Amino acid sequence: MPNPLVACFSATGTTLRAAETLASVIGAELYEIKPAIPYKKADLNWLNPFSRSSKEMKDTDSRPALADKDADIASHDVIFLGFPIWWYIAPTIINTFLESYDFSGKTIVLFATSGGSKLGKTAEKLRGCVSDTAVIKEGIMLNGKSDPDGWKAWAEQYL
Repeated sequence: MPNPLVACFSATGTTLRAAETLASVIGAELYEIKPAIPYKKADLNWLNPFSRSSKEMKDTDSRPALADKDADIASHDVIFLGFPIWWYIAPTIINTFLESYDFSGKTIVLFATSGGSKLGKTAEKLRGCVSDTAVIKEGIMLNGKSDPDGWKAWAEQYL
């Protein structure tokens, strides 16, 4: 039986709440990905072209540093990786996270939250951040009302 990990980055708490629910219903450990320099409210104003998140959305070379590298990736076979969608892609801290660990032979299942965007080409854009032996699965959007039973049923196909 796979030993799952739910890892997530949450800028406002929405993705973290979804990750907590998912971890709870599948009996997984939860790891929160945090930037070394926390985002401020002004940083998250994606309508402001000078905000930190807006710059990251447009600058795929931007890689925010991680607050720590304590995720126990080696002990887990399946990693459910959650994040908000920013302009149809994952925040670049997700690239940093994937580039900071060895995901060889692991299955990474994406889930995201968004006010309106879909996953788009997120999985495709993240594949270059991990070894060729890591598998990235497209995953789902966990928006709106929490559906623990539905989320559990969805997650079980990867366990």
